[in-house]
Amino acid sequence: MDTVSNSEILAKIAGELDDWRKLAQPLAARYRATDAVAGAAFVAAVARAAAAAGYDVPEIRLGHGVVDVTLFSVDETGGRWVTAKDLELAGVITGLARELDLIAVPGEVTQLELALDTADDSAAGPFWAALLTGNAAHTVSDTVFDPMNRVPSVWFQRTGTHQTPRQRWHMDLWLAPEVAGERISAAVAAGGTLIDDSGAPSFTVLADPEGNKVCICTALGRDENS
Repeated sequence: MDTVSNSEILAKIAGELDDWRKLAQPLAARYRATDAVAGAAFVAAVARAAAAAGYDVPEIRLGHGVVDVTLFSVDETGGRWVTAKDLELAGVITGLARELDLIAVPGEVTQLELALDTADDSAAGPFWAALLTGNAAHTVSDTVFDPMNRVPSVWFQRTGTHQTPRQRWHMDLWLAPEVAGERISAAVAAGGTLIDDSGAPSFTVLADPEGNKVCICTALGRDENS
């Protein structure tokens, strides 16, 4: 599979793909449409372009006044990556949006992942895959992916064994880098606490008023395999 590195993806975004943002696995874009008919026309155009490129139907959501598009490729193990083909199709979709007068709002893209601390994901993984997707085999390395994207992915953060009680679940909220600071400030103003920003802009750890932690994540500052 012709995967591309994180730095290559970010360079493309900084250039001709400024409609798009890199989230945990995929490229994501959001477009505003004047009405549902215009949005549906864009969805149809994207589907035709993907078919012409021999690309599986991309993940598209037509909502109230918006169209969300997510691009990623799946390898033989079920892992999700951005490839050169994804980048090429993203460029085509950007052009279609311009032709149909849709407006890109990349700061509004988001992805939610659930993260579970575990000392043995080989034991926990099949259970969560079976529960969430109906198939215990839907585990890929350290992550559970639902092929139909009905539920958020679950990834297992490997830790040492420990006694309970301890917070073991947390959410990773992936945002466009330009809005992460604003979202962090809003959460702190609403009663949250900044726990750790030493990993920023890659991730920043917050806690709610009761101490439950969450990570605000971006694609910046990550290694090539992130």
